[in-house]
Amino acid sequence: MEVISIKLPEELRAKIAREARRRNVSQSTIVRESLERALAVKRNGRDQLSCADLAGVLVGSIRSGRTDLSTNKRLLADTITAKSRRGRQRRR
Repeated sequence: MEVISIKLPEELRAKIAREARRRNVSQSTIVRESLERALAVKRNGRDQLSCADLAGVLVGSIRSGRTDLSTNKRLLADTITAKSRRGRQRRR
């Protein structure tokens, strides 16, 4: 890996240091990840991020307590059926 030297405002450097301590990683890791995210904006020749790009940070961030959601076919079928019934209910 190559070394680069940059000058940062004290406030930004402090934010990087806090995040590094919170995540128990180096400050260099925080800067590298931030630069990679910022430079990844131009994906597939587009200048804008897609909805999937924006939601990417949320994937896996919420735990449901269920470990078999992707493999339990019966649960999946029951969920789909329940949601379709809910959509058919008439509101008064």
